[in-house]
Amino acid sequence: MSTNYYKTKESVEEYIHLAKDVNGGELIKKLKKYLHSNATLLEIGSGPGTDWRILNEDFKVTGSDSSKEFLSHLKSKNPNGTFIELDAITLNTPETFDGIYSNKVLHHLEDKELIDSIKRQFDIVNNDGIICHSFWKGEGSEVFKGMFVNYHIEAGLKELFESYFDILLLESYAEFEEGDSLLLIGKKK
Repeated sequence: MSTNYYKTKESVEEYIHLAKDVNGGELIKKLKKYLHSNATLLEIGSGPGTDWRILNEDFKVTGSDSSKEFLSHLKSKNPNGTFIELDAITLNTPETFDGIYSNKVLHHLEDKELIDSIKRQFDIVNNDGIICHSFWKGEGSEVFKGMFVNYHIEAGLKELFESYFDILLLESYAEFEEGDSLLLIGKKK
């Protein structure tokens, strides 16, 4: 997984500018159908904090990122928020959560890394816990602006997650164009 793009102040500022009009509001509405208000929730890859702020309206959210630059930005913009440095693969935290959320984060992982992340999510989500993740839809992978992007299709995601989570929702949606993205919501087995 290449994460150098998110490590410099310049690239973080560029990303914040590029993503300023993008948020997971529609995804979060779907998550709220499965996860109760005031649930503890880990957001993997909080980035600029746009989704964190929306999630924080209904849940007790712990934001996370592997980028110190993003963490610095998050803490400065949300001084009362809880943020931890966390790698999306190892998810090295002693805490457990009622839910785990990510918006276009786990597609930066190679399949083996994603499997390791799924196993670790299973470990840190409480019994009957809910996961909610979005991915770019497609096949293959590429390096874009120095970032590894792994595309997924419904059947592949189902295969990766179903040993650990009952799939409650797996659907395509439009982020920029019709059917370019996938949303997966699952419940711990």
